[in-house]
Amino acid sequence: MCLLGVTAKPLPFSLFMTLFHTQTYTHMLSHTSKQLHIHSLARLDRMINKESQSSDHLTAASSRGARMAKVAVALAAAFMLASIAVIISIAVVQTHKKTYISRGLKYGIVLDAGSSRTTIYLYEWPAEKENNTGVVSQTTKCQVEGPGISDFGVDEEQDKKTWKSLKHCMAEITKAIPSHQHNSTPVFLGATAGMRLLQMKNEDTSNAILKDMRNYLSSLPFNFQNASIISGQEEGLYGWITVNYLMGNFLERNLWNAWVHPRGAKTVGSLDLGGASTQIAFATSDDAKGEDIITVSLYGYEYNIYTHSFLCYGKNEAEKRVNAKLSKESSNLANVKHPCYPSGYNISMLAGDIFGSECTNNDTPLWYSPKKTITFFGQSNPEQCKALVRSIFDLTSCQGAENCSFDGVYQPTLSGDFMAYAGFYWTAWALKVEGSKSMDIFNKNMELFCSKDWKNLNFQKEVNKTSIAWSLGYMLALSNMIPAEGKIIKLPINNVLFTGLLLLFSTLTIITLTYLVIALVRFCY
Repeated sequence: MCLLGVTAKPLPFSLFMTLFHTQTYTHMLSHTSKQLHIHSLARLDRMINKESQSSDHLTAASSRGARMAKVAVALAAAFMLASIAVIISIAVVQTHKKTYISRGLKYGIVLDAGSSRTTIYLYEWPAEKENNTGVVSQTTKCQVEGPGISDFGVDEEQDKKTWKSLKHCMAEITKAIPSHQHNSTPVFLGATAGMRLLQMKNEDTSNAILKDMRNYLSSLPFNFQNASIISGQEEGLYGWITVNYLMGNFLERNLWNAWVHPRGAKTVGSLDLGGASTQIAFATSDDAKGEDIITVSLYGYEYNIYTHSFLCYGKNEAEKRVNAKLSKESSNLANVKHPCYPSGYNISMLAGDIFGSECTNNDTPLWYSPKKTITFFGQSNPEQCKALVRSIFDLTSCQGAENCSFDGVYQPTLSGDFMAYAGFYWTAWALKVEGSKSMDIFNKNMELFCSKDWKNLNFQKEVNKTSIAWSLGYMLALSNMIPAEGKIIKLPINNVLFTGLLLLFSTLTIITLTYLVIALVRFCY
């Protein structure tokens, strides 16, 4: 062998073997290294594949987690809204669907001792009242037979009949009131113009009659309050209260069946024609002043009321004044022509029955004797009757004076509508014009009616379910002084259950709201 131009010499065998093994090992190492590199690459490829597969799995899992998170948030939001809706619903139901159980009824008895008769009224109202005034309704009415209490002592036999009828009426009233409420039921007696006139004429007799009434009413199983003569102002005021109460000008029921003050409600004036006096009452401006102005509080509102009573201008006393005028002007007391009485009708009266009144005793003629008989014959003359009645009114004292009615009485400017009742109603009923506002129709019917003969007249009696009388207004005003009792509230949901539901859904709402806040924070950060 030759190496780099040097002639090689034969190698020893041992050296050759060494070289051979060295080359063999080198080849083997090289082959092994290649195999190791190939295996390494394979493992790396497998690792990359595994990482790729793992990354795909993570991406899929992350996507599923995001979808589940969105679903959870949506469900939480829906659950929170549903909880809020439930809270609002049970709160509304508990607040607006509650009902009130009345503690029962209270009762009040009023004796209207008028000049011509006595009428006993039984009223009732819920124990809890409304704004310090009872929602009063008439339950029973009983009319005592005979004249008014101002006639006690005139005829002993008539007095016995009147007392018997009075006791019968009170027995009927007693039956209508539950026995356990007798002691708490107030009794009031209000005497009107008949007793006012008697008091002017004979105060001792008036006081004796009231004392007898007090003793009797005190003996009954009720809570007797008072028996007194009410003033003309009070009579007019209570009549005004009655009229407006019955017309719904003080209270009305709203959508929730609760009593409320009517929006924009206006009151009406009242005209009352009694036996001995007539009353007028109406609401006036707040700045109106005078002795006939009264401020009254009803159902939480104040009203400024003008009210005046004209004594001796009631139907009975006015008739006495007309008869007195005709008698004084007549030359023949056995045949006095009366234009207001129907033709064919005649009546004889004692002079004492005409001139014995406080309204006529100042016109007593020289020939006057209480036992003298005066006979009237009807003429059916409407025009003469109108002129005769007009003559008893003093219309001259107001000439040139502002805010004056008649007899020199102060009266503010009239405003609004009026309701006329009692004697006015019966007059309109006889003329068939009740409820009418037309004076033309009234005058026409009056002319026809007053022109009829006595034999062609027909009389009837009508009883209304609720009487328009001062006594109802009297009871309404007096119910202010009677303590109210609280209502018993009946809730649609038991208080314990309502509280539990409220706490449960409030807690769930707070929990879901907290979850939604945390989810929102994670989403943003």
